[in-house]
Amino acid sequence: MNSFGRIFRVHIFGESHGESVGICIDGIPAGLPLTIDDFLPDIERRKGGIQKATTPRQETDLPIFKSGVFNHHTTGAPLTILFENNNTRSGDYDKQRAIPRPGHADFVAHQKFGGFEDYRGGGHFSGRLTVALVAAGVIAKKLLKHITVQATITEVGGLPTVDAGIEKAIAAKDSVGGIVECTVTGLPMGLGEPFFDSLESVLAHAVFAIPAIKGIEFGAGFAAAKMLGSEHNDAILNSDGVTKTNYAGGIVGGISNNNPLVFRVAVKPTSSTPKIQESLNWETNTVEPFTVKGRHDLCIALRVPVVLEAVTAIVLADFMLMNQLIPRIWNQSNK
Repeated sequence: MNSFGRIFRVHIFGESHGESVGICIDGIPAGLPLTIDDFLPDIERRKGGIQKATTPRQETDLPIFKSGVFNHHTTGAPLTILFENNNTRSGDYDKQRAIPRPGHADFVAHQKFGGFEDYRGGGHFSGRLTVALVAAGVIAKKLLKHITVQATITEVGGLPTVDAGIEKAIAAKDSVGGIVECTVTGLPMGLGEPFFDSLESVLAHAVFAIPAIKGIEFGAGFAAAKMLGSEHNDAILNSDGVTKTNYAGGIVGGISNNNPLVFRVAVKPTSSTPKIQESLNWETNTVEPFTVKGRHDLCIALRVPVVLEAVTAIVLADFMLMNQLIPRIWNQSNK
């Protein structure tokens, strides 16, 4: 339900306007150096209110270690990290309770949990919880050592630059989506299994845990459907498995092939938009005009790269541990 992973196993918890959000991570090797400063660069990248067109809600997001760290090193026990919610405006959501917001989980959450769900700011469905994913990603990246995971925005609102896409949204007084590409270099050959635990399968599973992700493609992706087989096949050049092209995106048969892992995700437009829309009022059982109140991102895609890196690193760290490529006790030789 709220857990993911085999050995590097994460359990996410909290709500957008609750006391805190957080994550508990099991399977971290003992002895990994870890301080608050390790988290700050990636947490800063995820923050709202810093980039243009992101939500003005700002949280300090300093990680609070509750277990699993002693003398600035991991202990091998489950590591629990909290992030406090201090800058909330819950009243924005009380006023619109009877009208579920289009594109959000309000309606299905109400049906699934019988009205007991915390609806403020999207509750447990909120993108606020991605700060916990980023925290787990920071640890996973440290475990991956010389493997580099980097995500970049390649398109916003159907346009090739962020500024152009944002200007499009501002002119329309609406929100926009985007495309984010992730590239992993230094990945060893052999990660992944055939069928259900293929590297693509597990990555896709984790990626869709990021709110607003609506699609994923590896290598040539959907463009492969328009190519000839001889054109799409990546010619193998040497015994290391290096290929002439990389239309497979670094994965063949569900297994990493020693080439860069490349995939892209589609991020939908922010569902909360100032445009007047229509939705069902479940108290009156009538459809009526409706506009979303509160503080929201104009383009969620702007904050996705660091979260995408995090979930990718989580998956790869888990596979590396399963393949015994990461020791369970971290020492000087691992640094």
